[in-house]
Amino acid sequence: MPDSCDAASAAKERIIEGLPLRSTHHIGIDFGTTNTSIAGLMPDGSLQLAGFPFLGQLTAAYRSLLYFEQAPGKAGGLPSTFCWTGPAGIEHYLAADSRGRLIQSLKSFLTTRNLEGTQIFERKRTIEELIGRILSDVRLEASRQFGLDIRHATVGRPVHFVGADSVADDNYAEDRLADAFSLAGFDTIAFELEPVAAAYQYETTLDHDELILIGDFGGGTSDFSLVNVGPSIRRRGRTDADLVGNAGVGLAGDAFDAQIVRHLVSPALGSKTWYRSMDKRLPMPAWPYAGLERWHQLSFLKTNEVIEQLEVIKAQALEPQMIDALIYLIKYELGYQLHQSVQKLKNALSSAEEAEFEFVDGELVIREIVKRADFEDWIARELGSIARCVDGLLTSTRVAPADVDAVFLTGGTSLVPAVRGIFESRFGAGKIRTGNEFVSVALGLALRAGAH
Repeated sequence: MPDSCDAASAAKERIIEGLPLRSTHHIGIDFGTTNTSIAGLMPDGSLQLAGFPFLGQLTAAYRSLLYFEQAPGKAGGLPSTFCWTGPAGIEHYLAADSRGRLIQSLKSFLTTRNLEGTQIFERKRTIEELIGRILSDVRLEASRQFGLDIRHATVGRPVHFVGADSVADDNYAEDRLADAFSLAGFDTIAFELEPVAAAYQYETTLDHDELILIGDFGGGTSDFSLVNVGPSIRRRGRTDADLVGNAGVGLAGDAFDAQIVRHLVSPALGSKTWYRSMDKRLPMPAWPYAGLERWHQLSFLKTNEVIEQLEVIKAQALEPQMIDALIYLIKYELGYQLHQSVQKLKNALSSAEEAEFEFVDGELVIREIVKRADFEDWIARELGSIARCVDGLLTSTRVAPADVDAVFLTGGTSLVPAVRGIFESRFGAGKIRTGNEFVSVALGLALRAGAH
């Protein structure tokens, strides 16, 4: 079957032929669960972020997703498969009359040994291929903007990948990510912990030495590192001893989003309703709603088998209109729109005591006022896990909160007041530092690349 995805990637590759090859590792790439950013340390010492067009503007956050469509073949020939990544993928997805396949949060699959890939139309694609396609488009666009053929990079990785229960799991995920970068056209990469990269970016703001705690909150992981930074350390050269300790937990923004879906969206789609089967009154099964809570699993719900099962349940449901709304959301792949509504609410609650959740598509309408206090109750378990991780790091390194000079928080989830409260209660509000929340890791990785 013709695959225009591969042809399009090859055409982009030809565009950068002849550009100078950057032989040193002065490129930093933060491949995230939700967004990807790429930064370069230029020959004049300046830092430059790649910008990507999206809805008439430029963004440094390249959405880590792919969108596939299939078009009928000419004169009865075989259909062709087209795919787009990042902002272009979103734009084509939103413009489509009959939606294809939207895949996101692929980083969350890297530790899953029994999931090698997924069937997209008539072709199976591995997780490494899918991630590699995203990274290839990022590499080629950044190559064009920076005016050089990017083949080497310093790449961020979490302290612990989502789902990792052992060092072996983390190593397995890192190897898969390295394979994806190879498929994307990179000759060599060097991994660096994401919170350590953020420390490099923070260090550029200092005129004195500090012991800092870096809190890096991504879509799938929350990572923490205690690092000595400052001008004297840069002068003498960083040593392994400057990294006092690190810790991480496999939850962050996506876990908070899941609680919004569980408490707000799923009930509107029938999660607390009942249906009849063989004269028995049964609660709605939990499995379809569990899929809604995990962005990286949502796209897998759209199968004929799932739709048929839900149609059978709807025919026996006590509130069939709710199940019909659930089927509508799955059938028309509204995961991106749902994600945007959840993000909008979460962002609004970061600055207001209450906000309205709104999700509207055709006849599917969910509106509700949400109080920040309720949201904080929903995520109490996740907040507790983050707090225990921070306390465990302090205990294992024998560092007292008073010995920490500053706390640098980065990543979108760091803007949630309850998250910030964890650090304010331990270190004091005066020690909290922020800035470049969404790109500090990429900038720090480029600086780290220049320090090799």
